[in-house]
Amino acid sequence: MFTTRILVSVFEFLLSVVMSGFIIYLTYRVFIKANPDFDMEEEIRKGNVSVGILVGTILFSASMILQKGLGSVVSMFRLYVSSPGESGLALWKLGLLSVAHLGLSMLLAVITISVTLRLFGKLVRSHFHAGKELEKGNLAVGIILSAVVLVAALYVGEGVSAISKALVPQPSIGQIEIMQ
Repeated sequence: MFTTRILVSVFEFLLSVVMSGFIIYLTYRVFIKANPDFDMEEEIRKGNVSVGILVGTILFSASMILQKGLGSVVSMFRLYVSSPGESGLALWKLGLLSVAHLGLSMLLAVITISVTLRLFGKLVRSHFHAGKELEKGNLAVGIILSAVVLVAALYVGEGVSAISKALVPQPSIGQIEIMQ
């Protein structure tokens, strides 16, 4: 039992280390390319603090959402290690399921952040154009958009966790015979 706990803990640590680097890079690339208003990477190179704050918040928020999906991967691995005969999964299937869970979490993070930013932009468009203000370096707009992304991540994180946990394969308990 102690060995199993250590094995699962080491797996979770290594997965977290690998995922942190991968997620930061992937999230950065996706959101830099997804912005239709202007070239975010060029604005960061120019020293646009408002864009830098927003991109940093997007990275942080996507990581928060993905961390919720990571729990189900660790649960599957714990189940696999603690009762290998009961899980019915080969190691390669466990790997594929883990990648699918993390991919789903990433997809939900990207969709959530993109939709939230676009919706907020449409809602305030009659007052100001958030993308243009951000491009001009309006720090206040960068902070507001960052808060919008953080709030969305806080709300959606639990939903991602619930979906991810629901998709974890469970071992069969067996059949219970009832006397007639």
